[in-house]
Amino acid sequence: MARTKLRKWDSAEHLKTEDDVSLYLEACLDEAGDDAAFIVKALGTIARAKGMTQLSRDTGLGRESLYKALSGEGNPSFATILKVTSALGIRLHARAALE
Repeated sequence: MARTKLRKWDSAEHLKTEDDVSLYLEACLDEAGDDAAFIVKALGTIARAKGMTQLSRDTGLGRESLYKALSGEGNPSFATILKVTSALGIRLHARAALE
């Protein structure tokens, strides 16, 4: 019987277009509820897809610091989140919660 070789799924490999990024982040925001770490990790995935080195240049933050902050286990400040979203070309929007 032949063995099937599997790889760990990496969402970053599938975020090719701006629409992909937008839909991915929107889905993560819908899924996260009040789990801030989930959103931070989603931003980290987007950052890896776009290139962490370029993000480091664009934000003025160290690459290792970004990896740690956006790992889902870090606790980045809101100022860091705003720098990252701006550098990634993402705008945050508010809308009324539907119940």
